[in-house]
Amino acid sequence: MKNKSLVSITDFTRDEYLRILELAAEFEKNPRQNILSGYVIATLFFEPSTRTRLSFESAVSGLGGKIIGFSESASTSASKGETLYDTIKMVSNYSDLIVMRHPLEGSARLASEVASVPVVNAGDGANQHPTQTLLDLYSIQKTQKTLDNLKIFMVGDLKYGRTVHSLLMAMSQFNTTFFFISPEELKMPDGYKMHLDQKGLEYYETNDFSEYVREADIIYMTRVQQERFTDPIEYERVKNAYVLRRNMLEGTKENMKVLHPLPRVNEIHTDVDTSPQAYYFEQALNGVFTRQAIITSILGIK
Repeated sequence: MKNKSLVSITDFTRDEYLRILELAAEFEKNPRQNILSGYVIATLFFEPSTRTRLSFESAVSGLGGKIIGFSESASTSASKGETLYDTIKMVSNYSDLIVMRHPLEGSARLASEVASVPVVNAGDGANQHPTQTLLDLYSIQKTQKTLDNLKIFMVGDLKYGRTVHSLLMAMSQFNTTFFFISPEELKMPDGYKMHLDQKGLEYYETNDFSEYVREADIIYMTRVQQERFTDPIEYERVKNAYVLRRNMLEGTKENMKVLHPLPRVNEIHTDVDTSPQAYYFEQALNGVFTRQAIITSILGIK
């Protein structure tokens, strides 16, 4: 994995996923080391972020590295018309690795082709979010003790949700059964379903959240993302299509966990927070350890 950019979850193999998860477990036991001393990590966030940006910065700080970058493009030369190409060429001179979030699909791939240092995609539009997927895999493995033979329920915005797209691609490397629960307007794109067909994996589509929920090992909730909609009327129609409440978890598997990439809006009621099946805040913490594993693997330190 040394010097290898992570733009799509498919850039890493199944064995590389598993190696990242092993390292994440090591970092969870000892997240404060000085192994990034002398390294500079650039975090370029052209789009708002809380958990992803802060967990990357926490990961780097905990390992003794230095952070440069920005949290909004308005404070950069991009607001003056500087191209992404030029920004990446310039930042490559100042850093050992670039972490980038950008609203345009394909921007991370462009950055990886331009940069002279590895690039980690922290989300490019509705396309992919591979580091979120790796922390999701770590959370699933940690709670279920396996990544094989699981039933994963993906609920909400499956059309624009880059986290579910990346998670589907990763979990398709294992013997996973998928359940897609969404409004008609936000169904999982056909290309991802074709991928599952090619892999010979089962999936089911429904707009009824309660019909199969007792079979779930993981319920992966997603926010309906207003920023992805060009039609505000369409957004208003579907924004509260699914709201998970605690009473809906009655009769589900004892070890079932509810995940969410966060932020949530209305899709998980706060009464779920005290349920033993709620795992989304622990999931966010797992992002620090997983991103420490990703960074140190790419830099060849681990």
